[in-house]
Amino acid sequence: MSDDFVLDVTKIRDEARRKMEAGPVTDSYGLDKDRVIGILNDVIATEVVCWLRYTRHAISASGIDRAQVSSEFTEHAKEEMQHALRAAERVSQLGADPDFDPASLAQRAHTDYTTPPDNDLKAMLEHNLLAERIVIASYQEIIRWLGEHDPTTRRLMESILEEEEEHADDLVDLIGV
Repeated sequence: MSDDFVLDVTKIRDEARRKMEAGPVTDSYGLDKDRVIGILNDVIATEVVCWLRYTRHAISASGIDRAQVSSEFTEHAKEEMQHALRAAERVSQLGADPDFDPASLAQRAHTDYTTPPDNDLKAMLEHNLLAERIVIASYQEIIRWLGEHDPTTRRLMESILEEEEEHADDLVDLIGV
């Protein structure tokens, strides 16, 4: 078994000094940074729209199961906003400004903002489950695309994906399917 790993620390130090303005992005980054930033800004839009939808549904829900469903929507909304903030922080680490422009959020989001009737908890649950399934599929694609080229963004997306899958599972339980 051969060990051909060689680490040229002198070269790494010299390169780091020459390109300090690049922050955490090094020559070994491996992807088009602007493309990753664009994708993350779409993730931000998706998460903000999900936060808005869950928040609206939590506040407007009515009916006999309102307390349980509203509580779940509120919990999910908080987590969706945290996802957006975490993606925004990564955009900033990559040297760009996160895009929270309200004028373009809905167009960039992978999911829709829906407002079923206040007394239709099942429709609210179904709309949110559909959105979670869309997010799960699109984030899986992003993770596959990132591969080993950007492990930090990949791990971020994997941790968000894990929570989105938990959301979908919670919603399935509430719907009773």
